[in-house]
Amino acid sequence: MTPGHSSSVIDAAPAAKSSVIAMSPQPFIDFSDVWLAYNDELHAAGQFAVEAINLQVGTGEFIAIVGPSGCGKSTFMKLATGLRPPSRGRIRIDGQPVTGPLKISGMAFQAPSLLPWRTTVDNVLLPLEIVEPYRGQFKAKRAEFEERARALLRKVGLAGYEDKFPWQLSGGMQQRASICRALIHEPKMLLLDEPFGALDAFTREELWCILRDLWTEQRFNVILVTHDLRESVFLADTVYVMSRSPGRFVVKKHIDLPRPRELEITYTKAFTDIVLELRGHIGAMRKSGSEIAQ
Repeated sequence: MTPGHSSSVIDAAPAAKSSVIAMSPQPFIDFSDVWLAYNDELHAAGQFAVEAINLQVGTGEFIAIVGPSGCGKSTFMKLATGLRPPSRGRIRIDGQPVTGPLKISGMAFQAPSLLPWRTTVDNVLLPLEIVEPYRGQFKAKRAEFEERARALLRKVGLAGYEDKFPWQLSGGMQQRASICRALIHEPKMLLLDEPFGALDAFTREELWCILRDLWTEQRFNVILVTHDLRESVFLADTVYVMSRSPGRFVVKKHIDLPRPRELEITYTKAFTDIVLELRGHIGAMRKSGSEIAQ
């Protein structure tokens, strides 16, 4: 595809009837015909990592992005946080053009990446030590910030582990601490890149519920990148399917399941039908890609 041509997105369902999203006249996340090539040579050759991204997300909405490996999901995250400027198009977050790394976002990845020489609570406090305006206030407000961190750790089930070191925590505990670290500065947007992918199924589902509860209480925007279709359907208001590279959104699926969602819903026909529908879209892309390769 060449610049100037837009890709069509299949809206896989009518608009969601859920009342939990506080939609505003101006979208919180607004991508307008965004393309990204990773360097000038690739740009000149028309080789883009993502292309024709158009996305409008309401305030407080939880979206998930799924698709084949290498389709550009992580590239999209770099664009959304301002770590990469687009080669073409415009990005606005919270009404402002994105011109550099955003201070209003928090991030968590598949690897918790906790600093081994810091306790759990000190790991959670790290953003407040390095991000303004908290950095300038940190020494004076250390006690207040620490209580905020401890309260957040209690919410995710880590009471009693605040002063332990990462090597004393299980993988699931470390990921809970990582999510707390991403939320400690009370960001308006949380970006999650395969945060539960390395965990066992039971721990993963437990963390789904913790994330669900934190989002329900605070209503920050969430962008979740995941390979787990069940995870995307359980957590998100809307799931977007990305095509093979160059990545673009080809399916938009509103998840019209009632909230709050309990794990039992994952065993219902309504839930599995949505998962199978999304799997069908991705399977069709895989088949199409293998045929092209032949």
